Amino acid sequence: MGKLKQLESFVSVASRGSLTAAAKAEGVAPAIMGRRLDALEERLGVKLMVRTTRRLSLTHEGSAFLEDCQRLLADVASAEASVSAGGVKASGHLRITAPAGFGRRHVAPLVPRFREQHAEVTLSLNLSDRVVDLAGEGYDCAVRVGDMPDSSLVSVRLADNRRLCVATPAYLKRHGTPAHPSELSRFDCLTLSSEASQTRGWAFQVPRPGASESSNTNTSTSTSSSSSSSDRGTEIVYLKPGGPLNCSDGQVLHDWCLAGYGIAWRSTWEVASEIASGELVAVLEDFAAPPNGIYAVFPHAKHLPLRVRLWIDFLKHHYSQPGFWRTP
Repeated sequence: MGKLKQLESFVSVASRGSLTAAAKAEGVAPAIMGRRLDALEERLGVKLMVRTTRRLSLTHEGSAFLEDCQRLLADVASAEASVSAGGVKASGHLRITAPAGFGRRHVAPLVPRFREQHAEVTLSLNLSDRVVDLAGEGYDCAVRVGDMPDSSLVSVRLADNRRLCVATPAYLKRHGTPAHPSELSRFDCLTLSSEASQTRGWAFQVPRPGASESSNTNTSTSTSSSSSSSDRGTEIVYLKPGGPLNCSDGQVLHDWCLAGYGIAWRSTWEVASEIASGELVAVLEDFAAPPNGIYAVFPHAKHLPLRVRLWIDFLKHHYSQPGFWRTP
């Protein structure tokens, strides 16, 4: 408790700018506040403040330590609130980020609903397709779609995400339906442009090539493959089909596909509702690659604020509901 009181006193003095103001707010003598700060600096072995009779200023170490202390004290207050009368209570400000397309459709609608349950939490939502530096930019949590690279970040898998080839019934009626990924070169494929992030191409799980398969997997598109751990008789093949239209924006490809301009390779989170309504038809489903994931990502697991834990649980609950992804 003595250590916590030292931290509280340090934050109070730093925030108010003087020992006298901090002491008055707590109802103690300025000398007591001074002794707490002296004890804290002695315990840490570093100078946090430069104090003179006229002014008080934070050292470089003190400025960095102040941010950590403010976060820690907020977590303590959140933990106390969680066991207070009335049940679980979260408070404070929650900064979250998500990819633009996914965030507009499957994160933004949930934000006000989360606050309806936790009225003492305020939220900021950033929608961006760049990879946000969570710790460096002060974000509490990110929602990310796709394979997670090795990272110091902690992740929680919220749901599976499959990628499917889709087209309108009218397009398939006019042009036919591909029976194998190698046939995509004969169709109008709506692809991301070269500057977009989808560098490996469209992924399919196909039987390992044998005497009869090797000729079928040779196409005019560039390919690469890697083994699938789930089935030794198959492998993952990446194709880069060509087409008359490409764009750097996935939403535009989605719109072109709905307009009947060709076949697109899209995530189920984006097209599940149109497949359910019959506006789009999934093709080559037998060759769909294993799903990757939709994740909640945060800088560290230790001392995770209650508001962040509740937000992650909230997302996981909704994403696991039958029919959630089929909602327009």
